[in-house]
Amino acid sequence: MQRSFALTLLANHVRTLCASSMMVIIALVLSATALHAQANAIKFTEYSLPNGMHVILHQDKSAPIVATVVHYRVGSRDEDPQRTGFAHFFEHLMFEGTKNFERKNVGRYIETAGGNLNAYTALDQTVYTIQLPANQLQLSLFIEYQRMRGLIIDSLGVQTQRGVIKEERKVRYDNQAYGSFLEKSLNNVFKGGSYAWPGIGSSQHIDSAKISEFQAFYNNFYQPNNATLVVCGDFDEKQAKEWIQTYFGSLPKGAEPKRQPITITQLTGETRERIDDQKAQVPAVLLVYRGPKDGSEDYYAVKLLHSILFDGESARMYQRLVDQDQLAVGVEDVQFAYQHTGLDAFIGFAAPGKSLDSVELAMDDDINKIISGGVTDAELTKAKNIKEAQFVFGKKGAMDKAETLAKNYSFFGNTNLINTEMNNYIKVTRADIQRAAATYFGGKRRVVLSYYPAQAKK
Repeated sequence: MQRSFALTLLANHVRTLCASSMMVIIALVLSATALHAQANAIKFTEYSLPNGMHVILHQDKSAPIVATVVHYRVGSRDEDPQRTGFAHFFEHLMFEGTKNFERKNVGRYIETAGGNLNAYTALDQTVYTIQLPANQLQLSLFIEYQRMRGLIIDSLGVQTQRGVIKEERKVRYDNQAYGSFLEKSLNNVFKGGSYAWPGIGSSQHIDSAKISEFQAFYNNFYQPNNATLVVCGDFDEKQAKEWIQTYFGSLPKGAEPKRQPITITQLTGETRERIDDQKAQVPAVLLVYRGPKDGSEDYYAVKLLHSILFDGESARMYQRLVDQDQLAVGVEDVQFAYQHTGLDAFIGFAAPGKSLDSVELAMDDDINKIISGGVTDAELTKAKNIKEAQFVFGKKGAMDKAETLAKNYSFFGNTNLINTEMNNYIKVTRADIQRAAATYFGGKRRVVLSYYPAQAKK
């Protein structure tokens, strides 16, 4: 906690120091942060089974719980553009029956044992999570082993989940204020490419697909050699390895998954769209850009730039649009970083009587000021301080660590990034942020979405 307090003091009093002294102190404090992180490194064991499944084990005796994550390297970007939504559909279908579990019983077994389970799909991944009391690890492993190669795919399960997906789309997209944001952004920013649709996909594609198509998708991607298993928590490593070998080690290696080629189309100009939204209460303008890919040097620079612009009431966008000029009632940001590209959005919610044009101009002005003049030492220090806190607290929970370990291996082949990622933030300079701002947010290569309450007039 003293390190964060020291960084905060530096940010608060930066103007009282000469530039050279200030930079020396910042370097010393951030170096201490990196050394502390290395001294408190997350220790793990990792290995691969003969069938290609990668296993990561991390013991954490701080609480009598155990978390498991199975990370499949499949997302919406792997889908046929004429059959979108399959990856997300399987997130739901995997809660149906298996050869050893009757329909709808997977969740009941977990809940009866005092645990919980969940799953999520993104453009590059599908992830299944289970958390249980420490003495129930075998149950979790057996369930994931069953789901990996023993899923029952039949008309009853498929039809049931078709209805669930349609309802989810209504709740998350159709009946949500600004709910079309992600779909419209992806469709325009990545038009014609691999990232041009959200995970929810098209209901029409799911409705028209045959059982054989779902079975083919499952057999293609749900194989041990396309998965990473992480066990994190209070468990005996020797016993865990034996169970993993007994269950997952018995599965044959699948064929290398057949994937759609990754295509990233060019974004050369500006596209604008007005949306009359019956659910929206406040007009909003969204400036949507092509961002850097996850894990790249530019990703860390842009991440810090987002913090400088939007984190807290002292951030640039809040100070300018909400506090000073009172053009907006709120500002927000979105940064989606994918394996091969990214999506960044700056959002302003207009104050009563203020036009979206004025909000957009002010947001553009703040961005252009960074492109032309950069950021201050105080702003950069504050942003790094925020990331340090997030880095430390992100290593507390068993499930948080399990998901991070799985992603680091599956995306980057670098499991130890859980211990070293903060270094990537520490080495970012003011010049890096200025360059990244110009690269990704200059030149009006973007999509502008203007949302108006349906009853309002522009």
